[in-house]
Amino acid sequence: MQFAQLSKSTCQAINILLEQNFPHYVTFTVVDWVDVFTRLRYREIITDSLTHCIDNKGLTVWAWCLMSNHLHAVLQAKEGYELSGIIRDFKKHTSKAIVNAIQAEPESRREWMLHRFEWAAKSDKRITNYKFWQESNHAIFLDPYFPPVAKQKINYIHDNPVRAGIVAAPEDYLYSSARDYCGKAGLVKVNLWI
Repeated sequence: MQFAQLSKSTCQAINILLEQNFPHYVTFTVVDWVDVFTRLRYREIITDSLTHCIDNKGLTVWAWCLMSNHLHAVLQAKEGYELSGIIRDFKKHTSKAIVNAIQAEPESRREWMLHRFEWAAKSDKRITNYKFWQESNHAIFLDPYFPPVAKQKINYIHDNPVRAGIVAAPEDYLYSSARDYCGKAGLVKVNLWI
């Protein structure tokens, strides 16, 4: 069948499927911008989950940076995998794991955070108890044949802790792939965008 004969909605569906294996700039934000990732245990859940997705779910990570209430990343699914499924599983797992950790470990903000996540769940019929992540991922397709846009997004990701006044240089921030891009060992295996 010729593409000219396909409907616009069919072409859009095909593009979405084709783009599953291309890099995307994404942002995962905690509901109400709650500063959850100030605790080591919650940050470890994110880095462990990214590593699990890389090792077992066909995820390629080009860049990432975990801030106090959101995660920026450039992600791609390997051939035979779908990025949307990997993201869905990542968000579902980390949401449950972090809420469980908040409930189980010493946490001075426990009641307040659980109340925020419970309140957010009330507006989503698919969720029964707690909603941790905001719905949107703000995904932006990055054309690998036009690398300047991808490099701009990667620089933006790496500069996030500098703009926030946490570190003076991007590579000094432990929870970021900026370390990998400067030849230092990072916490998550990344592919370097050259």
